[in-house]
Amino acid sequence: MSRFFSSRFSELKPYIPGVQPSDPTGFTKLNTNESPFAPSEKALAYAAQNVRPANLYCDTDAKQLCALFAQTVGVEADEVIAGNGSDEILNFAFMAFCGEGCPAVFPDITYGFYPVLASLNGIKQVIIPLEDDLSINVDKYMDVSGTLFIANPNAPTGIALPPSEIEKLAAAKPDSVIVVDEAYVDFGAQSCIPLTKKYSNVLVVQTFSKSRSMAGSRLGFAIGNKELINDLNTIKYSTNPYNVNSYTQALGAGTLLDRDYTEKCCAAIIQNREYTVEGLKKLGFELTDSSANFVFAKHPECGGKELLDKLAERKILVRHFGTARIKDYLRITIGSKDQMDVLLDALAEIITDKA
Repeated sequence: MSRFFSSRFSELKPYIPGVQPSDPTGFTKLNTNESPFAPSEKALAYAAQNVRPANLYCDTDAKQLCALFAQTVGVEADEVIAGNGSDEILNFAFMAFCGEGCPAVFPDITYGFYPVLASLNGIKQVIIPLEDDLSINVDKYMDVSGTLFIANPNAPTGIALPPSEIEKLAAAKPDSVIVVDEAYVDFGAQSCIPLTKKYSNVLVVQTFSKSRSMAGSRLGFAIGNKELINDLNTIKYSTNPYNVNSYTQALGAGTLLDRDYTEKCCAAIIQNREYTVEGLKKLGFELTDSSANFVFAKHPECGGKELLDKLAERKILVRHFGTARIKDYLRITIGSKDQMDVLLDALAEIITDKA
């Protein structure tokens, strides 16, 4: 770092994204939980016809997009806010609902951006260990003060909590905001959006990067009562009022108008996930019960880093985390069936050679 870098950030450890080859041609890319499917043709056509001229600023409120999204998820337009990916929305939440005397509370194994956002904003962190089976035990959060951040399904485990467990927290902790990060909810879990109608302290965050094939366009939303959304808008208009560009707004609207395509893609990914789980188990892998567009798997005879490297030699990219509790696991994105066959064939070869 330079001598000009603020001492406030001298200990900051940035988030490390998954490998993104400059030219992905030739790679089987299963490391960043992207959709294997392009946006729908209807969504692309809608975006081309309805995008705001590029010489004009985008609509700061994303009115049409937010209205469509609100209608889709069954809330009012003033109960949602759009962001430049869900990561921006999460940062707004850290800024708005944490601070002096109000730490950020989250599991020891979860989305890696949470500790980064807490550190970036100078927020104390309270870390709650997962159970031995890598599940979240909400009872451990009952007597902890602060704003809770719960990825549901959790990442990288893929394990989902039923909304009834989140509701236990919301009811027992009315003075704590419960942020439910539902990046992967469309692949088999239940959304907590209905809880936002019942509890003023529940904020749900979703993304278009996974189930809606818009990872590169950066679009996310938060859903909550209008007071919480007003809080987030205060942060937004104090940092980045033009946060969702015009093309993303148009493509997001077009995607929402083609719900059948989204549902078809999600169904295919779920089917491919089950196919992959079956194939991995036949190879001797142990897996968590994933409700996401990825699986979390380990093999009793091959370490996670070893498998990562051997797959990379074959131009197959998966994700490995060095954290002690999960160092033997790989997080494997669910892609097309052809991609999963490439992965399974390579793993079979690697494990056979190891024997």
